[in-house]
Amino acid sequence: MDATSETGLILYRRMQLIRQTELTLARAHQRGLVHGACHTYVGQEAIAAGVCHHLRREDVVFSTHRGHGHALAKGMEPGELIAELFGKETGCSGGRGGSMHLFKPEIGMMGTSGIVGPCILQACGGGYSFKLLDSANVAVAFFGDGAVNNGAFHEGLNMAAIWKLPVLFVCENNQFATEVPFDYSSGNPNVAQRAEQFGICGIEVDGNNVHEVEQAAGRALEQARQGGGPTLIECKTYRTRAHAEGMADFTYRTREAVDQWKKRCPIEQLGQALIEAGQAEPEDLNSHRG
Repeated sequence: MDATSETGLILYRRMQLIRQTELTLARAHQRGLVHGACHTYVGQEAIAAGVCHHLRREDVVFSTHRGHGHALAKGMEPGELIAELFGKETGCSGGRGGSMHLFKPEIGMMGTSGIVGPCILQACGGGYSFKLLDSANVAVAFFGDGAVNNGAFHEGLNMAAIWKLPVLFVCENNQFATEVPFDYSSGNPNVAQRAEQFGICGIEVDGNNVHEVEQAAGRALEQARQGGGPTLIECKTYRTRAHAEGMADFTYRTREAVDQWKKRCPIEQLGQALIEAGQAEPEDLNSHRG
């Protein structure tokens, strides 16, 4: 197996791990086993997998209410995540945090939050610490399109720019802030373009193409490790389940739109690409299903 196919299979397995864990949690929520919120990452797996592929254990991640995928891609065991949502002591936060408060500093997972935008400033703090320590580590902030109209976004990017902090800002633009379309709430719906205002690099990628995400993140992280400062990556994607389990889903978008995006499933796209390139057989992919 060559390096390219090995990387593809690693990414495929990681995305499947996220997908199957999320579907398990969705079914558990429907049975009443998950108390409180449950925001799944279904449809967006390529972003967490592609970015975290290049992260070291010592690199830190700050996330959002939709953070299961980031935690799993950073190395959290599915059992720890599921136990946390079940309120068990064996959960990553001792069963006290639930879906929106996942925390495991041992692997660099520095927390998820239901508050919009703070992860951007927290990542700046992480990057500033690494700069003071003269380390080659990087801080990553994952956030949704709804956060870019928040003051924390502008403050964070400006701070990272003027101090050339080793931070990667990853906007997961799934086109809706809960139920509000981003093109309605934003005067400039092109997030990557906003980087220019702060004098940093901005990149737009197809968030459902894991190779695009992985390659863009790899370049940005290497730049940050070498003292080149921050990068903003906008990943255009779509969540194919409701904003949170149990919420109504077709009052603000259509079933047809969701079905169209399901056809662009990042896992199926990668699997098909690996088979067509002769880098994997169908049975290889079946053996990597979580």
